[in-house]
Amino acid sequence: MPEPTTKTDGKAAADKPSGPTAAAKEDSQEQSKQTQDGPEKAKDEDESTSSTTTADEKAAKERKDSVWSLGEGQPETAEKRDNSQLSTLFIEKPQGGTINVGDNITFVAKVEAKDLLRKPTVKWLKGKWMDLASKAGKHLQLKETFERVTKTFTFEMQIIKAKENYAGNYRCEVTYKDKFDSCSFDLDVIQVPEVTQSIDIRSAFKRSGEGQEDAGELDFSGLLKRREIKQEEGPEIDVWELLKNAHPQEYEKIAFQYGITDLRGMLKRLKRMKREEKKSEAFSKKLDPAYQIDKGSRAKFMVEVTDPTVELKWYKNGQEIRPSTKYIFETKGNQRILFINNCTLADDAAYQVRAGDEKCSTELFVREPPILVTKELENVSSYCGDRVEMECEVSDEDANVKWFKNGVELTNEPRSRYRLKVDGKRHILIIDEANRGDSATYSVMTTGGQSAAQLQVDLRPLKILTPLTDMTVMLGKEINLKCEISENVSGRWYRNGQLVLGSERIKLYHKGRIHRLIIDNALVEDDGDYAFVPDLYLVNIPGKIHVIDPPKIHFDALNYPDNTVTVVAGTKLRLEIPITGEPAPKIIWSKGDKWITDLSGRVRAESHPDHGLLIIESAEKEDTGTYRIMVKNEAGEAVAHIKIKVVDIPDAPPAPIVTEVGEDWCSMIWEPPAYDGGCPILGYFIERKKKQSSRWMRLNFDLIKENAFEPKKMIEGVAYEVRVFAVNSIGTSKPSAPSKAFVPLAVTSAPTLLVVDGVTDSSVTMKWRPPDHIGAAGLDGYVIEYCFEETGGAESEKKANLTDKELDALVDNITTFGPQLCGALSAKTTSGEKNKIWSDIQSKVNAVGGNNRSIAELKRGWNNLKKQTKNKIDQNVVLVPEGEGEGKGEGEGERKGEGKGE
Repeated sequence: MPEPTTKTDGKAAADKPSGPTAAAKEDSQEQSKQTQDGPEKAKDEDESTSSTTTADEKAAKERKDSVWSLGEGQPETAEKRDNSQLSTLFIEKPQGGTINVGDNITFVAKVEAKDLLRKPTVKWLKGKWMDLASKAGKHLQLKETFERVTKTFTFEMQIIKAKENYAGNYRCEVTYKDKFDSCSFDLDVIQVPEVTQSIDIRSAFKRSGEGQEDAGELDFSGLLKRREIKQEEGPEIDVWELLKNAHPQEYEKIAFQYGITDLRGMLKRLKRMKREEKKSEAFSKKLDPAYQIDKGSRAKFMVEVTDPTVELKWYKNGQEIRPSTKYIFETKGNQRILFINNCTLADDAAYQVRAGDEKCSTELFVREPPILVTKELENVSSYCGDRVEMECEVSDEDANVKWFKNGVELTNEPRSRYRLKVDGKRHILIIDEANRGDSATYSVMTTGGQSAAQLQVDLRPLKILTPLTDMTVMLGKEINLKCEISENVSGRWYRNGQLVLGSERIKLYHKGRIHRLIIDNALVEDDGDYAFVPDLYLVNIPGKIHVIDPPKIHFDALNYPDNTVTVVAGTKLRLEIPITGEPAPKIIWSKGDKWITDLSGRVRAESHPDHGLLIIESAEKEDTGTYRIMVKNEAGEAVAHIKIKVVDIPDAPPAPIVTEVGEDWCSMIWEPPAYDGGCPILGYFIERKKKQSSRWMRLNFDLIKENAFEPKKMIEGVAYEVRVFAVNSIGTSKPSAPSKAFVPLAVTSAPTLLVVDGVTDSSVTMKWRPPDHIGAAGLDGYVIEYCFEETGGAESEKKANLTDKELDALVDNITTFGPQLCGALSAKTTSGEKNKIWSDIQSKVNAVGGNNRSIAELKRGWNNLKKQTKNKIDQNVVLVPEGEGEGKGEGEGERKGEGKGE
């Protein structure tokens, strides 16, 4: 049967009522039976709770009310923590100890903070669940410090004036992010025999430490101390009997009369005394408050019932227990016994037995026995690449064993190089393909022992099974270097002494003892001396790569259209043709059948590794032609042709010809130059001067594209000469020869106000006024012309198709602008001005007719109107100058004729 665990302290031991005369006697009895009576009193207190409380709630309350015997945490949290991955955080763990009742003891735990970004979380626990942080006070103090020099956190738990029920198993847990570590230790408190003495109950219930931090707490420790009690004279009075029989309104008066200052504590004690008087009807003997048993042992719970026929039900954490091979129920008279076979950590729980409406509870603590190392680790020597196994045996198959390498815990992670294997009591550490970094001190640690051994991993002598071979590779092809050595070790590749790193183009492969270097799309810079150096060995495996490339001529980079290079005559041509090839190719230039080999002439060629150079000093027209470049190396040859065109300014144009002259203008034409300089003619510049002068004046600043021009603003009657310059992209030519001298003369303008005065069957009478402007040659006379109307009039009329209103508007506007369109001012009016006049006429005619006539339609209508008028005049012409007839004004005339006019 497991040993009951004491759950109460001196406070529970002092809860039994007594009078002043019996205080010393009962106090002595309570001290001697503290470990036995305490659990029963705690049990009776728990049973006095409300009958509506469920079994689970009462079990939880019992856990919370127990002093340092049971924890307040939830089982789910603890199980989750137990299953979490452990990692060593402690550098110094608290050690168990033994002290006497009333002594002090301090437990110290240290955590290294070198790799921690913040302070770790530390919990001090008693038993399995009780968090001692909530119990800090007079008898328990928690302290923590940080040493900056050593970067160490120090956590201390100090127990002051220990009591016998403080004994038991304690645990310190430290947590940081996903790391967790735990350490268990035991505290033994030895009871020192003390001399029994009589104690005044009233002095025991005075508050302790008034004005201090723990002021107000009942000082039960005073019951354990030697005191000299002054005996009062007179008869002894039982204060508790007075209180039990008194009315509640008299409690304060009685307490004041007999010097009881802790009224609240007195009331609580009185209430418990009244509850103690009520005896259990179902149980004559209840379960102890707690039991402790070793793992694998058999637990026994026993109660005695008053009625042998009553039916009992047993519960574990609120779940009913059914009979099985693990749980065995036994009845002996009034005794009811529950056996739990082969206890495990899962049986560590709260148990309860019910008889009708009554119940009693207890707690079972399963203690795991220490695990011993029965077979020590042994030193191992091995070679790199071998499989290494280190093995030990422990005393229990389900033992928790930790492995360490140089003091650092090893975990069985999926990607770890270290595999931890468990075969019953055998624990094996497996290292696949060991390397020199695995040489270390390995150790195992259990709850009851530890063992350590050395692992030494050395190198085997290296042999080169397949050396590197020299290669010649075309540019852009794949390079594949391979070597094989006797050991499975990694290594590094070098090119010309520089480390080669892997990339998308360069691939490094290592499989077993074979090493490969593969380079996609070989470049010129990949040429060189290669070497593979195995790690940990002073061995160099050499190989040479020679990258070759057929020569190529890159005209595309020059952006010459049609491979034609244009050079201005008289300038220097320096033509660089980019080439590639490995090794550097030889370059040969030629023109026609002639090789260009002169290195110092006006036309010479130079060779460079990446380009060919052709130089022409002061280019001449004869240098125009097709040149040939040939490049050649051991991988092949290439040939290309390029045209060189020497351009110059154009030749001077021929002398211009003046075709027509006016009052202050003339018309001139000319032919293009015989040689355009090798470039298209962009236009011409015109100059003029007076024949008697030597100063030429530029007439245009924008190039004239046509081969005709009309110089203006000349002086009438003065002789002039003109000349022409041709312009191309290179420059301006020399001037042409001057034209023949010409003299501008005004031309007589057309007669004005021509009207038909009369028409007969055989004649037409016309009238007009003399021209507004008569030139310097004077007016010799008039010439009358007429023509017959053509038979296709209907078609013309259809094309014009102008209404009478449109014809009237057209005639009025043309009469207004007649001098500019076809009169004396016509020569001075530019084409742009004439087009503007026609646009104004168009808008006015369209405003009258609304038919949106175009300028071409208006011109066609005007021409048809003129033709119709001439046809009518030709049928009967009578010409009479108005100056000669009777009554006619000056400058007017009239003429009559029959048939055809002159």
